[in-house]
Amino acid sequence: MCTMQPILNSYLNELDEDIFHHFGFTTKSFDFKQKFGDVKFVCVCGSSNRIHNFAISMAKLAGIQLPVENIAGSHARFVLYKVDHILFADHGIGIPSTLILMHEMTKLLHYAGCKDVLFIRLGTCGGLGVKPGTLVMSDRCVNTKLEPYNELCILGKPVRRQTKVDLNAVNELKKLSENLSLQCSVVVGGTITANDFYEEQGRLDGAICSFSQEEKLAYLKSAYDHGIRNLEMEGTAITSHCNSTGHRAILVCVAVVNRLENDQVTISADDFKLFEQLPGKLVGEYLKRNSGLIAR
Repeated sequence: MCTMQPILNSYLNELDEDIFHHFGFTTKSFDFKQKFGDVKFVCVCGSSNRIHNFAISMAKLAGIQLPVENIAGSHARFVLYKVDHILFADHGIGIPSTLILMHEMTKLLHYAGCKDVLFIRLGTCGGLGVKPGTLVMSDRCVNTKLEPYNELCILGKPVRRQTKVDLNAVNELKKLSENLSLQCSVVVGGTITANDFYEEQGRLDGAICSFSQEEKLAYLKSAYDHGIRNLEMEGTAITSHCNSTGHRAILVCVAVVNRLENDQVTISADDFKLFEQLPGKLVGEYLKRNSGLIAR
Protein backbone atom coordinates (compact mmCIF):
# COMPACT_ATOMS: atom_id res chain seq x y z
CA MET A 1 0.00 0.00 0.00
CA CYS A 2 1.28 3.47 -0.87
CA THR A 3 1.67 6.17 1.76
CA MET A 4 -0.56 9.24 1.73
CA GLN A 5 0.31 11.85 -0.89
CA PRO A 6 0.13 15.41 0.52
CA ILE A 7 -2.12 17.69 -1.50
CA LEU A 8 -2.26 21.47 -1.40
CA ASN A 9 -5.99 21.83 -0.74
CA SER A 10 -6.65 21.48 3.00
CA TYR A 11 -10.38 22.08 2.43
CA LEU A 12 -10.69 18.50 1.19
CA ASN A 13 -10.26 17.38 4.79
CA GLU A 14 -13.53 19.11 5.66
CA LEU A 15 -15.62 17.17 3.12
CA ASP A 16 -17.76 14.31 4.41
CA GLU A 17 -18.19 13.15 0.81
CA ASP A 18 -16.26 14.36 -2.23
CA ILE A 19 -18.17 14.26 -5.50
CA PHE A 20 -16.12 13.46 -8.61
CA HIS A 21 -18.57 15.12 -10.96
CA HIS A 22 -16.74 14.28 -14.19
CA PHE A 23 -15.95 10.69 -13.21
CA GLY A 24 -19.48 10.02 -12.02
CA PHE A 25 -18.70 8.67 -8.55
CA THR A 26 -17.98 9.89 -5.01
CA THR A 27 -15.64 8.97 -2.19
CA LYS A 28 -18.49 6.82 -0.81
CA SER A 29 -18.86 4.80 -4.03
CA PHE A 30 -16.10 2.40 -3.04
CA ASP A 31 -12.97 2.01 -0.90
CA PHE A 32 -10.40 4.15 -2.74
CA LYS A 33 -7.40 2.63 -0.98
CA GLN A 34 -8.55 -0.89 -1.72
CA LYS A 35 -9.43 -0.14 -5.35
CA PHE A 36 -6.66 2.27 -6.35
CA GLY A 37 -4.00 2.04 -3.65
CA ASP A 38 -1.50 0.16 -5.81
CA VAL A 39 -1.46 2.63 -8.72
CA LYS A 40 2.00 3.57 -10.01
CA PHE A 41 1.18 4.93 -13.47
CA VAL A 42 -1.60 6.97 -15.08
CA CYS A 43 -1.90 6.94 -18.87
CA VAL A 44 -4.00 9.64 -20.53
CA CYS A 45 -4.88 10.71 -24.04
CA GLY A 46 -7.51 12.84 -25.74
CA SER A 47 -9.67 10.08 -27.20
CA SER A 48 -11.84 7.78 -25.07
CA ASN A 49 -11.70 5.10 -27.78
CA ARG A 50 -7.93 5.25 -28.05
CA ILE A 51 -7.35 4.99 -24.30
CA HIS A 52 -9.83 2.11 -24.09
CA ASN A 53 -7.95 0.24 -26.81
CA PHE A 54 -4.67 0.87 -25.02
CA ALA A 55 -6.10 -0.42 -21.74
CA ILE A 56 -7.32 -3.54 -23.56
CA SER A 57 -3.86 -4.14 -25.04
CA MET A 58 -2.25 -3.89 -21.58
CA ALA A 59 -4.90 -6.20 -20.11
CA LYS A 60 -4.14 -8.81 -22.77
CA LEU A 61 -0.44 -8.47 -21.98
CA ALA A 62 -1.19 -9.12 -18.31
CA GLY A 63 -3.47 -12.04 -19.07
CA ILE A 64 -6.48 -10.26 -17.57
CA GLN A 65 -9.87 -11.43 -18.76
CA LEU A 66 -11.72 -8.99 -21.01
CA PRO A 67 -13.69 -6.77 -21.13
CA VAL A 68 -11.89 -4.04 -19.17
CA GLU A 69 -14.45 -2.35 -16.93
CA ASN A 70 -15.10 1.38 -17.21
CA ILE A 71 -15.01 2.48 -13.56
CA ALA A 72 -16.53 5.89 -14.34
CA GLY A 73 -20.25 6.38 -13.88
CA SER A 74 -22.77 6.07 -16.71
CA HIS A 75 -23.16 9.86 -17.04
CA ALA A 76 -19.46 10.68 -16.60
CA ARG A 77 -17.55 13.07 -18.84
CA PHE A 78 -14.39 10.92 -18.76
CA VAL A 79 -13.71 7.19 -18.92
CA LEU A 80 -11.55 5.40 -16.36
CA TYR A 81 -9.97 1.95 -16.58
CA LYS A 82 -7.56 0.06 -14.33
CA VAL A 83 -5.18 -2.72 -15.24
CA ASP A 84 -3.03 -3.83 -12.31
CA HIS A 85 -0.93 -0.81 -11.24
CA ILE A 86 -2.03 1.39 -14.16
CA LEU A 87 -4.96 3.78 -14.57
CA PHE A 88 -6.19 4.87 -18.00
CA ALA A 89 -8.34 7.93 -18.75
CA ASP A 90 -9.20 10.38 -21.52
CA HIS A 91 -8.64 14.11 -21.04
CA GLY A 92 -10.53 15.55 -23.99
CA ILE A 93 -9.10 18.43 -26.04
CA GLY A 94 -7.19 21.37 -24.62
CA ILE A 95 -6.02 22.76 -21.30
CA PRO A 96 -9.44 23.39 -19.65
CA SER A 97 -10.69 19.84 -20.14
CA THR A 98 -7.31 18.39 -19.20
CA LEU A 99 -7.08 20.38 -15.97
CA ILE A 100 -10.50 19.08 -14.90
CA LEU A 101 -9.27 15.53 -15.46
CA MET A 102 -6.04 16.24 -13.58
CA HIS A 103 -7.83 17.68 -10.54
CA GLU A 104 -10.10 14.68 -10.20
CA MET A 105 -7.38 12.16 -10.99
CA THR A 106 -4.94 13.57 -8.44
CA LYS A 107 -7.69 13.75 -5.83
CA LEU A 108 -8.41 10.09 -6.55
CA LEU A 109 -4.74 9.26 -5.97
CA HIS A 110 -4.74 11.35 -2.79
CA TYR A 111 -7.69 9.45 -1.31
CA ALA A 112 -6.11 6.16 -2.41
CA GLY A 113 -2.85 7.02 -0.64
CA CYS A 114 -0.66 6.94 -3.76
CA LYS A 115 2.37 9.16 -4.18
CA ASP A 116 4.98 9.89 -6.84
CA VAL A 117 2.83 8.48 -9.63
CA LEU A 118 4.08 8.85 -13.21
CA PHE A 119 1.56 10.40 -15.60
CA ILE A 120 2.11 9.55 -19.27
CA ARG A 121 0.34 11.47 -22.02
CA LEU A 122 0.05 9.55 -25.30
CA GLY A 123 -1.14 11.74 -28.13
CA THR A 124 -0.95 13.15 -31.60
CA CYS A 125 0.69 16.47 -32.38
CA GLY A 126 1.97 18.79 -35.03
CA GLY A 127 5.63 18.07 -35.63
CA LEU A 128 8.19 20.83 -36.08
CA GLY A 129 10.87 19.87 -38.57
CA VAL A 130 9.98 16.19 -38.23
CA LYS A 131 8.02 14.09 -40.69
CA PRO A 132 4.61 12.56 -39.95
CA GLY A 133 4.93 9.29 -38.07
CA THR A 134 7.79 10.54 -35.88
CA LEU A 135 7.55 9.97 -32.13
CA VAL A 136 8.38 13.08 -30.12
CA MET A 137 9.29 12.69 -26.43
CA SER A 138 9.24 16.01 -24.61
CA ASP A 139 12.31 17.14 -22.68
CA ARG A 140 10.49 20.32 -21.69
CA CYS A 141 7.02 21.78 -22.06
CA VAL A 142 6.45 25.49 -22.74
CA ASN A 143 3.65 27.89 -23.57
CA THR A 144 3.39 29.76 -26.88
CA LYS A 145 5.80 32.40 -25.52
CA LEU A 146 8.32 29.57 -25.07
CA GLU A 147 8.10 29.97 -21.29
CA PRO A 148 8.20 26.87 -19.02
CA TYR A 149 4.95 27.76 -17.27
CA ASN A 150 1.24 27.18 -17.38
CA GLU A 151 -0.51 30.41 -16.46
CA LEU A 152 -3.95 30.43 -14.83
CA CYS A 153 -6.13 33.36 -13.83
CA ILE A 154 -7.31 32.54 -10.29
CA LEU A 155 -9.66 35.00 -8.59
CA GLY A 156 -8.66 37.52 -11.23
CA LYS A 157 -4.93 37.17 -10.56
CA PRO A 158 -2.33 35.46 -12.80
CA VAL A 159 -0.73 32.35 -11.30
CA ARG A 160 2.23 30.64 -12.99
CA ARG A 161 3.09 26.99 -12.39
CA GLN A 162 6.21 25.23 -13.61
CA THR A 163 5.99 22.57 -16.30
CA LYS A 164 8.99 20.30 -15.71
CA VAL A 165 8.95 16.80 -17.17
CA ASP A 166 10.54 13.71 -15.63
CA LEU A 167 13.80 13.60 -17.59
CA ASN A 168 14.85 10.30 -16.02
CA ALA A 169 11.77 8.60 -17.45
CA VAL A 170 12.31 10.36 -20.81
CA ASN A 171 15.86 9.04 -20.98
CA GLU A 172 14.70 5.54 -20.09
CA LEU A 173 12.10 5.64 -22.87
CA LYS A 174 14.63 6.94 -25.39
CA LYS A 175 17.06 4.12 -24.58
CA LEU A 176 14.23 1.60 -24.76
CA SER A 177 13.14 2.91 -28.17
CA GLU A 178 16.63 2.27 -29.52
CA ASN A 179 16.26 -1.43 -28.68
CA LEU A 180 12.80 -1.89 -30.19
CA SER A 181 11.71 -2.36 -33.81
CA LEU A 182 9.25 0.54 -33.87
CA GLN A 183 9.74 1.28 -37.58
CA CYS A 184 9.60 5.02 -36.92
CA SER A 185 11.93 7.84 -35.97
CA VAL A 186 12.10 8.89 -32.31
CA VAL A 187 13.29 12.34 -31.28
CA VAL A 188 13.59 14.17 -27.97
CA GLY A 189 12.78 17.87 -27.94
CA GLY A 190 10.71 20.69 -26.57
CA THR A 191 6.92 20.87 -26.78
CA ILE A 192 4.73 23.96 -27.20
CA THR A 193 1.29 23.74 -25.60
CA ALA A 194 -1.16 26.14 -27.23
CA ASN A 195 -4.64 27.21 -26.18
CA ASP A 196 -6.19 26.27 -29.51
CA PHE A 197 -5.58 24.38 -32.73
CA TYR A 198 -5.54 27.33 -35.12
CA GLU A 199 -4.35 30.83 -34.26
CA GLU A 200 -2.08 30.07 -31.28
CA GLN A 201 -0.37 27.37 -33.32
CA GLY A 202 0.16 29.77 -36.21
CA ARG A 203 -2.15 28.09 -38.68
CA LEU A 204 -3.30 29.98 -41.75
CA ASP A 205 -6.43 27.87 -42.30
CA GLY A 206 -8.64 28.95 -39.37
CA ALA A 207 -11.72 31.14 -39.68
CA ILE A 208 -9.62 34.08 -38.40
CA CYS A 209 -5.99 34.81 -39.30
CA SER A 210 -4.25 38.05 -38.30
CA PHE A 211 -0.71 37.20 -39.45
CA SER A 212 1.13 36.44 -42.66
CA GLN A 213 2.77 33.30 -43.98
CA GLU A 214 6.14 34.97 -43.38
CA GLU A 215 5.30 35.80 -39.76
CA LYS A 216 4.08 32.27 -39.14
CA LEU A 217 7.26 30.69 -40.49
CA ALA A 218 9.47 33.12 -38.60
CA TYR A 219 7.77 32.10 -35.35
CA LEU A 220 7.92 28.37 -36.04
CA LYS A 221 11.54 28.49 -37.22
CA SER A 222 12.51 30.46 -34.12
CA ALA A 223 10.81 27.82 -31.98
CA TYR A 224 12.67 25.10 -33.87
CA ASP A 225 15.98 26.90 -33.26
CA HIS A 226 15.11 26.87 -29.54
CA GLY A 227 14.80 23.08 -29.63
CA ILE A 228 11.03 22.80 -30.05
CA ARG A 229 9.98 19.73 -32.03
CA ASN A 230 6.19 19.63 -31.68
CA LEU A 231 3.03 21.55 -30.81
CA GLU A 232 -0.05 20.27 -28.98
CA MET A 233 -2.72 21.49 -26.54
CA GLU A 234 -2.51 19.65 -23.20
CA GLY A 235 1.09 19.24 -22.06
CA THR A 236 1.50 22.27 -19.79
CA ALA A 237 -1.74 21.37 -17.99
CA ILE A 238 -0.49 17.88 -17.17
CA THR A 239 3.09 18.80 -16.27
CA SER A 240 2.20 21.85 -14.16
CA HIS A 241 -0.46 19.98 -12.22
CA CYS A 242 1.91 17.09 -11.53
CA ASN A 243 4.61 19.53 -10.40
CA SER A 244 2.10 21.07 -7.96
CA THR A 245 0.85 17.80 -6.49
CA GLY A 246 4.06 15.79 -6.10
CA HIS A 247 3.66 13.55 -9.13
CA ARG A 248 5.73 13.20 -12.32
CA ALA A 249 4.84 13.53 -15.99
CA ILE A 250 6.12 12.75 -19.47
CA LEU A 251 4.66 13.28 -22.94
CA VAL A 252 4.97 10.84 -25.85
CA CYS A 253 3.26 12.12 -28.99
CA VAL A 254 3.32 11.18 -32.66
CA ALA A 255 3.52 13.86 -35.34
CA VAL A 256 0.75 13.77 -37.93
CA VAL A 257 1.98 16.81 -39.88
CA ASN A 258 5.23 18.76 -40.26
CA ARG A 259 4.18 22.31 -39.43
CA LEU A 260 7.12 23.80 -41.32
CA GLU A 261 5.58 22.37 -44.49
CA ASN A 262 1.82 22.26 -43.92
CA ASP A 263 -0.99 23.40 -41.63
CA GLN A 264 -3.55 20.75 -42.51
CA VAL A 265 -3.29 17.07 -41.69
CA THR A 266 -3.14 15.47 -45.13
CA ILE A 267 -2.03 11.94 -44.30
CA SER A 268 -4.42 9.13 -45.20
CA ALA A 269 -6.89 7.68 -42.71
CA ASP A 270 -4.92 4.43 -42.77
CA ASP A 271 -1.67 6.22 -41.95
CA PHE A 272 -3.34 8.19 -39.18
CA LYS A 273 -4.66 4.98 -37.62
CA LEU A 274 -1.19 3.43 -37.87
CA PHE A 275 0.62 6.48 -36.48
CA GLU A 276 -1.69 7.00 -33.50
CA GLN A 277 -0.82 3.51 -32.25
CA LEU A 278 2.93 4.24 -32.12
CA PRO A 279 3.02 6.01 -28.70
CA GLY A 280 1.20 3.04 -27.18
CA LYS A 281 3.72 0.57 -28.60
CA LEU A 282 6.62 2.33 -26.93
CA VAL A 283 4.83 3.21 -23.69
CA GLY A 284 3.31 -0.28 -23.50
CA GLU A 285 6.75 -1.86 -23.58
CA TYR A 286 7.95 0.62 -20.95
CA LEU A 287 5.03 -0.23 -18.67
CA LYS A 288 5.58 -3.93 -19.20
CA ARG A 289 9.14 -3.55 -17.93
CA ASN A 290 8.49 -1.09 -15.12
CA SER A 291 5.05 -1.76 -13.66
CA GLY A 292 5.44 -5.41 -12.78
CA LEU A 293 2.81 -6.21 -15.39
CA ILE A 294 3.19 -9.88 -16.29
CA ALA A 295 0.88 -12.43 -17.84
CA ARG A 296 -0.96 -14.50 -15.28
